[in-house]
Amino acid sequence: MTLALPRPHRDDVRIAVGGLLGGVPLWLFGIHPRVPADPLVQWAAPWAPLVPLAVTAACEPLRRTRPRIGLLVGTLALTLDTVTLGSVVTLVLYTDLVYAAVLYGTPSSARRIPWITGLLTVLGGVVPAALWRDPQALLIGVGVGVVAFAPAATGWVVRNHRDAAEAARLRAEQTALLAEMDRAQAVTVERARMARELHDMVANHLSAIAIHSTAALSLDDPQTSRDALSVIRENSVAGLAEMRRLIGILRESSGDLEPAATPTLDGLATLVEGARANGLDVRLTAGHGRVPAPVELAAYRIVQESLTNALKHAAPGPVRVALRQADGTLRIEVTSSYRPGDTPRAPGSGSGLTGMRERATLLGGGFAAGPEAGRWTVRATLPLAETETETETAARGDSP
Repeated sequence: MTLALPRPHRDDVRIAVGGLLGGVPLWLFGIHPRVPADPLVQWAAPWAPLVPLAVTAACEPLRRTRPRIGLLVGTLALTLDTVTLGSVVTLVLYTDLVYAAVLYGTPSSARRIPWITGLLTVLGGVVPAALWRDPQALLIGVGVGVVAFAPAATGWVVRNHRDAAEAARLRAEQTALLAEMDRAQAVTVERARMARELHDMVANHLSAIAIHSTAALSLDDPQTSRDALSVIRENSVAGLAEMRRLIGILRESSGDLEPAATPTLDGLATLVEGARANGLDVRLTAGHGRVPAPVELAAYRIVQESLTNALKHAAPGPVRVALRQADGTLRIEVTSSYRPGDTPRAPGSGSGLTGMRERATLLGGGFAAGPEAGRWTVRATLPLAETETETETAARGDSP
């Protein structure tokens, strides 16, 4: 089993080739940092500087993939270079290996190498100067600092900037992701709101149209058919007006239309009159004062949907609508006759109860609906206090 090394970066290969192409001509022309008369290098053959040059150049392809190995082998090659005539290119390549080991190495290596090279720089200047008692020996420490500590410190600075840029990029991506999630959530909430508005505004009129058109088709009585067609026309016109209002709400953001009026509890009397025109025996009892706009809209829609359900599902009998303000809440109760097993007079999707419950929940209130003592009862409790929930609901656009 063989261990495959990662493929070196093309720029690292170019650095290695460039180092050889620069070092060999300097050797051919006899350009070296040390002179042959130096006792430390008298034993070395003339071609000896080429060995550390070739080894250091061979370490360059490892500067990204195996920076620690490259630095270790390069350090051995540099040590060998010090007992030969030497090559300036070998020193330059070694500084790049130190820089790359800090920049591309592990976090632990990036922390240790600057400290180690800094310590060697200090020792390289202080120890020889103390032993030889010659201030010029401090130049040894300067040389170590230039060859080792300076590239290590540069790599540390560049790595910190790179890591900071990467962290900023990740934060920007997370911010964009959160913004997209918020946008998707806002779209979902807005769609649910518009679905409730569309259902509450149009279902009442369409249910009346379906019921009276069935009567007009099933009864062979010209007057009854005429009355039914009149009711159908009235509900068609009213439904068309509600649809236009909804379209106006959708176009408000572009400034095409003026904001449409929001339904209020003052319109309950008109709503009840319309339900009576559709054949319901409705009685309204209202005892309330001034209420916040979100609560007012929710209460109007709950009464409207309850009357629509009574028109479609209730057995013949009176429908009672009661609104009462007490203990900081607006309490709504709508009751109608109920006979289990009756067939609805108009089709329904069952989303009306869901919409009423959502409206009450958004305001922090409660909702319940079901048979009770032989009558179908709808109860909703809406808090009247200007709570944070209501403010946020209004800000999301739950009221037109």
